[in-house]
Amino acid sequence: MNSLDILSEEAAPSGSYQPPQSFSIKSWAEEDRPREKLLLKGRAALSDAELMAILLGSGTQKLSAVDVAKLVLAATGNDLNELAKLSVKELMRHKGIGEAKAITIVAALELGRRRKETAAAERVTITCSTDIYNLIRPNLQDLPHEEFWVILLNRANVVMRQEKISSGGVAGTVADPKMIFKHALEKLASSVILVHNHPSGNRQPSAADIMLTKKLKEAGNFLDLPVLDHLIYTDRGYYSFADEGIL
Repeated sequence: MNSLDILSEEAAPSGSYQPPQSFSIKSWAEEDRPREKLLLKGRAALSDAELMAILLGSGTQKLSAVDVAKLVLAATGNDLNELAKLSVKELMRHKGIGEAKAITIVAALELGRRRKETAAAERVTITCSTDIYNLIRPNLQDLPHEEFWVILLNRANVVMRQEKISSGGVAGTVADPKMIFKHALEKLASSVILVHNHPSGNRQPSAADIMLTKKLKEAGNFLDLPVLDHLIYTDRGYYSFADEGIL
């Protein structure tokens, strides 16, 4: 059975979320209803399921909006990062989630991602590989395909721009050295940092990754545009060529 499909209440395994014989949220005590609870106690007082229930607006004949939200969250291991990866069609596989509700969830999570991206757009000085990871994360988080990015720095290692060079499939993407250094030369950058993601979650570089890094490092040295690092991004961590001493 597809992991995204919700098991019936009768077949739900032990340990999974099993909704009670539900009744309408309207019959709950006012302080327990998600919307009223947010007004009375503030947004931080609500659980993930309660916040999601506000987005859903309603449940089904047998399930409240909170029950529907709990079932969707349970199917993703109660991991909001995994929830953010689901498409509209994948969300619609869940009982009680139609197209409009699925679109609302996707839109809300995208707003959250963009908020992080806006915060990351402030002037940042790169001092270590963790700085790179935190900077690029809003651009690469939750992507199901590979992308190659270049970060342009000034002489003080302050980020000037982040440029997407290419976008590919699940297994790889093309990084054209001419395009990489074209952006850097046009913006008068003093150095560059390379970043690409591995949607599989595998942080280790492939032979092609290593060869490309060496090629780009040599080109950067020739152009007096040093490549300071090449980061392989995953949602769970990263691999830094500079930290590993192979750049």
